[in-house]
Amino acid sequence: MVKIYQLYGIDTAMQLLRPNARYEISNSVITKWEDYREQPTWDEIQATMDKIKAFEDSIPTVWSPAQIKEYTGSSNGTLCKN
Repeated sequence: MVKIYQLYGIDTAMQLLRPNARYEISNSVITKWEDYREQPTWDEIQATMDKIKAFEDSIPTVWSPAQIKEYTGSSNGTLCKN
């Protein structure tokens, strides 16, 4: 089975935690924060990413061979294979 994550990532987690915040992250550290709200911790970001991944894992998505090749660059999906 091939799993291609479409939502999983730092940007999605940040949008869920602090919608529309302006930031930069480098090596798991927020290096620039332009928002009046308190910046989330890396642990909060990681926990949110874990929830996003669990959500995507719970959906039995079926990809066509052409889609797998398009998204992974491989006909067998080895870049994202579970």
